[in-house]
This record gives sequence, C-alpha cells and structure tokens, in this order.
Amino acid sequence: WMELRHLAPGMNSLVMIGSSAAYLYSLAALTVPALFPQGTAHLYFEAAAVIVTLILLGRYLEALAKGRTSEAIRRLVRLQPKTARVVRSGAEVEIPAEAVVPGDLIAVRPGERIPVDGTLTEGSSHVDESMISGEPIPVGKGPGDEVVGGTVNQTGAFRYRATRVGADTVLAQIIRLVEDAQAGKPPIQRVADRIAAVFVPLVMAAALATFLVWLWLGPEPPLSYAFVAAVSVLLIACPCAMGLATPTAIMVGTGRGASMGILFRRGAALETLARVDQVVLDKTGTLTEGRPALTDFHAFGLSEEAALTLAAACERHSEHPIAAAIVQAAQGRGLILPEAEAVEAVPGFGIQARVNGQQVAVGAARFMDRLGVPTQTAAELAGRLAEDGKSPLYVAADGQLAAVLAVADPIKQSSREAVSRLHALGLTLTMLTGDGRRTAEAVARQVGIDRVAAEVLPADKAMEVKRLQAQGDQVAFVGDGINDAPALAQADVGIAIGTGTDIAVEAGEVILMTGDLTGVADAVALARRTLRTIRLNFFWAYAYNVALIPLAAGVFYPLTGWLLNPMIAAGAMSVSSLFVVTNSLRLRRFVPPSSRHAAV
Repeated sequence: WMELRHLAPGMNSLVMIGSSAAYLYSLAALTVPALFPQGTAHLYFEAAAVIVTLILLGRYLEALAKGRTSEAIRRLVRLQPKTARVVRSGAEVEIPAEAVVPGDLIAVRPGERIPVDGTLTEGSSHVDESMISGEPIPVGKGPGDEVVGGTVNQTGAFRYRATRVGADTVLAQIIRLVEDAQAGKPPIQRVADRIAAVFVPLVMAAALATFLVWLWLGPEPPLSYAFVAAVSVLLIACPCAMGLATPTAIMVGTGRGASMGILFRRGAALETLARVDQVVLDKTGTLTEGRPALTDFHAFGLSEEAALTLAAACERHSEHPIAAAIVQAAQGRGLILPEAEAVEAVPGFGIQARVNGQQVAVGAARFMDRLGVPTQTAAELAGRLAEDGKSPLYVAADGQLAAVLAVADPIKQSSREAVSRLHALGLTLTMLTGDGRRTAEAVARQVGIDRVAAEVLPADKAMEVKRLQAQGDQVAFVGDGINDAPALAQADVGIAIGTGTDIAVEAGEVILMTGDLTGVADAVALARRTLRTIRLNFFWAYAYNVALIPLAAGVFYPLTGWLLNPMIAAGAMSVSSLFVVTNSLRLRRFVPPSSRHAAV
C-alpha cells in the first residue's frame, strides 16, 4: 500500500493486488452473487490463502538461504574469545575479553585463541593466522612481534601487552568492513532498480489488458476467465527474484573473499574489479619484499668505510627502506655514525646534510644533476648495476663524487606466479617505480611484466594512473596503501596490500591481508565470478518472468486449453526466487584457479 501511495509499485504491490483481488472477488461473489453475470460468481478464497502461504513459504526459505550468505560474518564473530587471562600482581586472573584495556599483560597457553591485539613481550610460539590471511601455515612469533585477536596459538606459551581492544581490534575491523561491503549497492543493482521501476507498471498494464481482452473475447463466463488470467499475470511476473539477484551474490562473494584474506570495503568494488582491464603494480613492497639490502659499494677518493659512514649518517634521518638498508650495512660493519646537521630530504631525489663539516648528498643520478655533481666517471658502473636489477645511488661530498652504491630489493617468491596468473586473466600489467629505467626494466624482465613506468616521483603516481584512464582503460592500482594513497584513490579500484594488522590506515577499496601478490589474481577471479553470478541471476529472473507471462495471460488457451491457476503462478514465482538465492550460494565453494590446479 505504501508503494502504491508513493506511485512506486514494486514486487509487494503485485502480490497485494493479486491476492486482494482474489479475496475481494470471492467475498463479493459469496455475499452478493446477484451482482455477477450468470455462472461467474466463483469463489477463490483458497487461491487467496494459498497465494499468501506460498509467498510466505518462499520468503521463509529465502531467509534461511540468505542466512547462510552471512555465515562469514557469524564465523568471524565466533572467533572473538569470551575471556582473557590477564596478569595482575604477578598472578593470572581470568576476566571477560571486553574488560581488557590497552596496556594489560595477557598470558596465552598452547591451543588457546588470542583475546585481543597486542605485542609479544616474553616467550615464543607459532600462531595460526589463517582467519585474517587465508594462509594455513602458522607464523612464528617472538618478543616484539604483533599478535592479532581471534588467531590461535599453536605450540608455545607466551605473554603479550594488549594494544588494541574492542572495536579497534583487527577482527572487529574485518567484521565491520565485511558488513559494510555486504550492505553496499553496486552500480549493476541501481540499473536493476531502474528496470524494476519500469517493469512493475508494465506488468500491471499487461494484467489490465489481459483482463479486458478476456472479458471481450473469452468463453462463457468471460468475467471468471478474465479474473483468473489477470491475477495469474500479476503473480507470475512478481520480480522478487530481481530484488534478490544482486544482494545475495554480493553477500556470498564478500564473505568468501574474507575467508580467503581478501577484504572488500564496498560491494561496488567487486563489480568494478571484475571490469578492470589494466593493473598497475607498485614495485617496492608489492612485487618486491620491501626490505632492500646493500649489495655493492665503490668509493672514489675516500676509503670505503669513510664513504659509507658519511652516507649512513645522512640516511639515518630518512624512513625510506633504501636508507634503512644503508644504515643497517654500516652498523653491520661496526661503523660509528656521526651526527648530521641541516638535514634536508628531497622526495623522489635523495637526502643531503652536513656531516663532520662536509656537505654530503646521497641520491639518484637526477639528484646529482640537480646539485651539479659530475658523475660521468661512474656512469658505466652504475649502468652495469642497473642492468643487474639493482638500484644505483651516488654519494657526494663537498660537490665531488665520493661513492656509488647499489641496493637490491629481493623479488617476492609469489610475484612471478601472480604476474603469470594476471596475464592468464587477460589483464595488461604496468610496473610503476621511482627507480631508474634500467633497474626497473631488469626487475620487470625477471617477473614477466611488459610495460614499465620508471623514474616516477611519488606525487606523480596518481597522474600516471590518470593517464592510463584517459586512454579508456579501467585501472586497478596495487600498492602498500600508505605511500600510494593518492594513486589508490585515483584508480577505478585501489588494491592495498596489508600486513594483517594495519587495516585502519589502508586507502584501498580492496585489501589483501597478506603481502602475497597472488591475492590480486584471486580477487579478480572472485569478482568476475560474482559479477557472472549476478548476471545469471538477472537473466533467470527476467527470462523466467517474461517467458511465463504469455502462459499466465492465456495466450495458449485457444490452442492447448492451458490456463494457469493463480496458486500455481504464485508457486512458480517463489521457485524463481529460490533459484536466484541457491545460484548465489554456489559462490561459497569458489576456489581460485591456481588452488584448483594445486589440488589436482
């Protein structure tokens, strides 16, 4: 009634009009039969009752099936431990998990589930983190390592300091993300809503036309035939299945993703990812481990130790992974690093500072060019290092070249397989990096990527994504979610590679809970399967309804004598809805292609 009042008839309107028509017609035929033409005062009370019963039965079965689509959420909620063993005054006291506060020292025994997030302080163990990463292999933990609430301690006993509790825990954030994604409405659903807004009035018009045609041309008694056909049209065309087509598939798809360590921030991201044809990969931390190590060091005019000391003294004030590699190499050699003054970091170029009275600069060739430092004598050496896939850097002291060093970031073991699988999905891959072209192309060759955008400054990554979009590509950007936030936001869909504990700071619409790049291929395959399921749902719902409308309207009656009973029409409509829900539930068994091959 509310739908009709607002002139926005929907599936409920069709059921209401059909069942009410059957009831009111029967009531009038029972109480004032003289108003009806001879032989038309038939009763349809049982039809009205059975129609409503079948609709409710169908919706009850749908509710049971849809309940299973939320199984991922319930499974995650069940992972939250009810109690925690907190150390108070040297003794272990068991308290409700929700009573734990940041700073509490918590004891965990073998086989127990970890109650809240925290940092391990004493002891060691292996922890099953499959609920956040999808990876079955337990992860070794020692003092200083982070542990996540809801994961299972395997072998050893340990104590840890609580850092995040309640709604701030990783598990609580995962549950919130999955709920938000399941509640979202992707673009394909908005199209369906617009179609339904036109479809329902057309069905009502078709029912009215059916009634009038039967009344005009039907056999005796025409009113009875006209009524049965019109009510059957209303019921058989009820688009309940259309309303279920998208939400059920999105719920099952996002739930299955969560169990695989793939989190979708919005349901719309599933559809967008399914349509992507270009994937842009950040190099450092995405294709590579993100933990560079110093591999080569060549000094000019200074001893190797003196040049490395100057470089490390500067880089100690930078948070860049390459800077950490240089400092770590200096400390590994036992060098004592002097204090640096007037430190200035130039993003995308390098860093400079005053060390022991000398003006020291460390950075790429473009930084040396900018400072006017001649590098011709080391150009050949730097070229060879770059061709080996290493990143050459220059060290200058008082305007003169002091050293050339090389840092290499090991390629992740999974990167080659991931690139191969993404190619198999028909995707074009581009690697984006701030490294020089030779180094970038060497890394790209090793993993099998054809297109490279090298020497891209951090601030220009988003512009590079925008350039690809201007060519008409649907672009997914894969990065670490912090440095790459602008590019993640610019892409049609941003895929952030998380560490399992930093969900809150990620900028992507899709979050991979492990650093494994094969998760990108899994996410694309899952998104495509979900979109294919939605399309099949829509095809079934519309084809089924449209195909049966002529039968319900009695088009075949003159040839075959077939005329659909309103009760059968209501049952057929419920079957349509159940098919859509059951088809969506098949996504729960989705297995990525590589996993299927491994199983074989």
